[in-house]
This record gives sequence, C-alpha cells and structure tokens, in this order.
Amino acid sequence: MRYLFLLASALFSLSAFAATPQETVQLALSKLAPQVKVDAVQESVVPGFYEALVGSQLLYVSKDGRFVLDGNAIDGASQRDITEAARAKSRMVHLAKIGPDKRIIFAPANAKYSVTVFTDIDCPFCRRFHQNIAEYNKLGIAVEYIFMPLDIHPGADKKAEAVWCASDRNAAFSAAMNGADPGSATCKNPVAETTALAHAMGINGTPTMLAADGSRIAPQISLAPDKLVVELEHLAKNPISTR
Repeated sequence: MRYLFLLASALFSLSAFAATPQETVQLALSKLAPQVKVDAVQESVVPGFYEALVGSQLLYVSKDGRFVLDGNAIDGASQRDITEAARAKSRMVHLAKIGPDKRIIFAPANAKYSVTVFTDIDCPFCRRFHQNIAEYNKLGIAVEYIFMPLDIHPGADKKAEAVWCASDRNAAFSAAMNGADPGSATCKNPVAETTALAHAMGINGTPTMLAADGSRIAPQISLAPDKLVVELEHLAKNPISTR
C-alpha cells in the first residue's frame, strides 16, 4: 500500500511539472532559433503534432518536441490543405481587428459576396483592379479596401492618408487610382495600423485579396471579374477554413 501511495505521489508530481503545449513548442523552436517567439499553439489534426504560429509562419512541432516541420500538410484522403486552412483561420482573426470604419468599401445594393483587398495607390495592378470596380459590383461583389502602402513606393502612405481624410473617400480613392493627385490632407487615420496588421498576416504585396473565409485568392482570378465570381461561389459552398 505504501508503495502504491509513493507511486501515485510520484506520478502526480510529474504531471504537475509537465510542460504545456506552449512551453514544449517554445523550447523546441528556441533550440533552432534562440530569439524566436511563439505567438500561438494549438492541437493539429496531424496526429502527434502541434500547430505553432510564429509571426505569420505556421510550423508543426511534435508533441515530444523533437521534430519541427516547415511546409504545407496535405490530407491525402480528403485532398485538403490543412496548413492553408489554418492560415485562413488566422487571417480571419486578424481581419476582425479591422472594422468597416478602417476600410473603404465599394458595394452593390444587395451584395452576394464580399472580398477584402489590401491595396496601394501607387501599385499598377491595384489601379488595374479598381478600373473594373463597377463590373465587380455589378456581379454582386462588395470590395472592401484596406490600405497597405508599400515601402517601394515612397510617399504612398501620404497619398493613402490624403484619400482617407477627403470629404468623400470613395470618390477620392477612385480619382487617385486614376492618377489624380490626392493632395496632402492629414487627419487621424488607420493606415499605419492596417499596414502593420497586414504584415502580421504575412501579406507583403498588393493587391492581395482575401475571401470571406480567409482564403487567399490568386491574382489571375482576382483580376478577372468573371473568374472571381465563380471562385467566390465555390468558396461560399466549400469554405477552406472549415474543410
């Protein structure tokens, strides 16, 4: 009996000092990169592994802390991209921090679909995309722009601020996208905040389009209204974040 009591006490002590998933992952990654900071850890559908979010990067760490995998995990049975689904969920968490009051929205009266587009006034492809805004709206697609001026376009942040501070933001945005000088108005604006959040999501180029489920839509689709509406219809029926 005394032996059983001592054994139970020992097991209790071990469990009390067992590392948490966060601690296990942090220790494993610290061996590879001492300064790394793990932002979030959760159970993975891959047996024996945790999913770890480090900045915008998703890694897989075995529960014993021995193995670290960097890359997309594919479920061969369902042909599901597990990693992209996890990224989509993470993007949705970040997007929730950017409310309508921090976006410039072009929407039809009865929108069927909504997309978020990270944009830069001096980005040529962003301008090309906006040239078709009437067509996107006609197809029932609401476009919600979020500013993310790129460092390679000096002064783009000031143009974004001027547009934001205009009395009619939508008109000022369209004019700027058509090459007009937006002026130099200043006011309290979300440009720096939305740019930082975009970087935290791993977005480093414009235009970057996200669907309502957080999935990233390829440029060859997003820049073609007819292709985009087909893709959005598919995603509405098969959201990647729940597949």
